[in-house]
Amino acid sequence: MVKPIDSSIKDEKLIEKRREELQKGAVSLFKQKGFHRATTREIAKAAGFSIGTLYEYIRKKEDVLFLVCDAIYDEVKARMEAVIDTKETSEVALHQVVKSYFELMDDMQDEVLVLYQELKALPKDAQEYVLGKEKEMLQLLERVIQNSYNGLTNQQLSLISNNIFIQGQMWGFRRWILQKEFSLKQYTDLQFTLLKSQLSQLSRGG
Repeated sequence: MVKPIDSSIKDEKLIEKRREELQKGAVSLFKQKGFHRATTREIAKAAGFSIGTLYEYIRKKEDVLFLVCDAIYDEVKARMEAVIDTKETSEVALHQVVKSYFELMDDMQDEVLVLYQELKALPKDAQEYVLGKEKEMLQLLERVIQNSYNGLTNQQLSLISNNIFIQGQMWGFRRWILQKEFSLKQYTDLQFTLLKSQLSQLSRGG
């Protein structure tokens, strides 16, 4: 269980506001310099804080990275839940989920890149907490796939949902190649065509 990050400030709304500013500044800085090379003074400056103000909201530099990773997964999960209907059984619904997820990964390319580059710098319990949120999102994908295609094993569902998850992230990770060859719509449509073919074959027991 990960302990909450202490703050000397008692106003919860102010804490939320300042930590959001901190997360945004840190993402930009970590993308440029990486987590280990960035100093707490640089993190504070990127967020528009003094170093003294920074330590009112965190205890140590690793807290900033945890807040960044936690916030990224919270936003991804919230935005995916907004478009996912786990009771819908049509192929159209699955396409909407994939499309929305890929669009989200396009919007959050920098954040996702920082997350996967720097996640290893967190303590093990914090890594497990953050990755637990990823598992929740994968389970959402699994339910939508299962609703639309019968006859899939648990292993097949797990692997296909992971494939979709990585394909969305790949749009940002390999942007220097993929985004020169495809528009986001072209990439999404082709990936979904391949997904449909794979799912149809597996659901028939192929």
